[in-house]
Amino acid sequence: MTTDDKAPLEKEIRGLCEELATMLCEKNKAYGNSALDPMRVFSRADPLEQIKVRIDDKLSRIARGRDAGEDPVWDLMGYLILYKLAQRLRPAAESSR
Repeated sequence: MTTDDKAPLEKEIRGLCEELATMLCEKNKAYGNSALDPMRVFSRADPLEQIKVRIDDKLSRIARGRDAGEDPVWDLMGYLILYKLAQRLRPAAESSR
């Protein structure tokens, strides 16, 4: 594969990542950062554990073929990004206590 052959794929990857970033930022704004800073009305689980539950739910929908009108793969990619972000932010939050 030459450098010219890789250029179109790189463009598509970057485009998809930008699309995912836009979706995540829009949802974060709409939901008030609920994934990383939940209201904790019922659950006292930390954000990482809550995101794991959401990931499990998406994987279950994918496995069962039930999408409930959404794109569970797209949502799963978003939750995985949020999980990595929560991991990165966790040490900073714990050290400030």
